[in-house]
Amino acid sequence: MRILVTGGAGFIGSHVADDLIQAGHQVLVVDDFSTGRRENLPEAAAFEQIDIRDGEAVIAVSKDFGPQCICHQAAQTSVAVSTREPIRDAEINVVGTLNLLQAALSVGVERFVFASTGGAVYGEVPNGQRASVGTAPRPLSPYACSKFAVEGYLEAYRFEHGLDYQILRYANVYGPRQDPHGEAGVVAIFSERLLAGQQLQINARRSEGDGGCVRDYVYVADVVRANRLALEGALGPKIVNICSAQGTSTLELAQALGVAVGVTPQLRFAGRRPGDVERSVLDAADYLRQFPATTLEQGLAETVAWFRSR
Repeated sequence: MRILVTGGAGFIGSHVADDLIQAGHQVLVVDDFSTGRRENLPEAAAFEQIDIRDGEAVIAVSKDFGPQCICHQAAQTSVAVSTREPIRDAEINVVGTLNLLQAALSVGVERFVFASTGGAVYGEVPNGQRASVGTAPRPLSPYACSKFAVEGYLEAYRFEHGLDYQILRYANVYGPRQDPHGEAGVVAIFSERLLAGQQLQINARRSEGDGGCVRDYVYVADVVRANRLALEGALGPKIVNICSAQGTSTLELAQALGVAVGVTPQLRFAGRRPGDVERSVLDAADYLRQFPATTLEQGLAETVAWFRSR
């Protein structure tokens, strides 16, 4: 198939593009390098440097390439940034996606795969519970709102235009190529700091000194597999949580990374970050029975090995 991958120079998108090429698909990467890196681009992929907020450019490149599928990974991904800059967040995540949907209609795209967020769209997940796709969404940040809005647009485009889609609600994705210098991506940030012998900051769940927020960490290879299955029409339901179904506090993560690196982390405790939910753990029982998640220990070991190699 001919597949257009947005954000294909970024952390997740570049892994997806690599995998699709290895599977024999023809890939066009669209990225504006706002967060992506040129060295992440697969050599065998075609590339266009485009901001998805530029609707005319998006339609032009789509007509030139003629994709059968669009795999939409490009996004503003930081909850903290969305809280400070909600308009910018919506311009990228909502308007940018609408530009892609219009382009999809103009070239007769067969399937649209969207990277949504399970880590934010469900809001607070109570202790002892996991959020399933049947859980009522309760977005509590502009980032979560923008992602959930796009899910609604996708259903509207299916209803009105017959556009087939798949929504992948990611938990907290980590792995090689994640940017350690942004505001999102605690595994990358902690990995680089531990390897440099630096202190780790534990942002509070509720009050300074607690173990920090609880998250569901999913390894990037598991996310890549889900995208390929979705693009090939082999995933099943319209909405799927892509997760590990395991909750890990920030303190527990720091300790596990210390084991992977072979050091005892030096810790500093700080207050709560604006926009952060306290606990987010997802459920995808049927999916995980078919495709068990990479263990946190294995995923962290592979991530640390990549950062160490740099």
